[in-house]
Amino acid sequence: MANSTTNEKPKGTAKRGFAAMDEATQRAIASKGGQAAHQKGTAHEFDSEEARRAGQKGGEAVSRDREHMAAIGRKGGESRQSAARANAEKNRSVASEQSAKGGNKQ
Repeated sequence: MANSTTNEKPKGTAKRGFAAMDEATQRAIASKGGQAAHQKGTAHEFDSEEARRAGQKGGEAVSRDREHMAAIGRKGGESRQSAARANAEKNRSVASEQSAKGGNKQ
């Protein structure tokens, strides 16, 4: 039987190196790396045309998966439908409040 007071570490759960650092330290180190690459001239910078082509290429790759695209469409339709239902419910409650207030006036 395993004893919880033993000094055994669970396998694969301890963060080490870069992953163990806090986010601010990671950002500072990564920023220095980016600055060094730019100074050295080896950093790549996208121009707007290159970025447009990359986005188009990614969109084409995703749209080839018809099942995935159908799921996205269903999710959007469900979201729109639930928003419409919530809006209709809100309008009904506002209308019933107004009619209740109007009925009390003489």
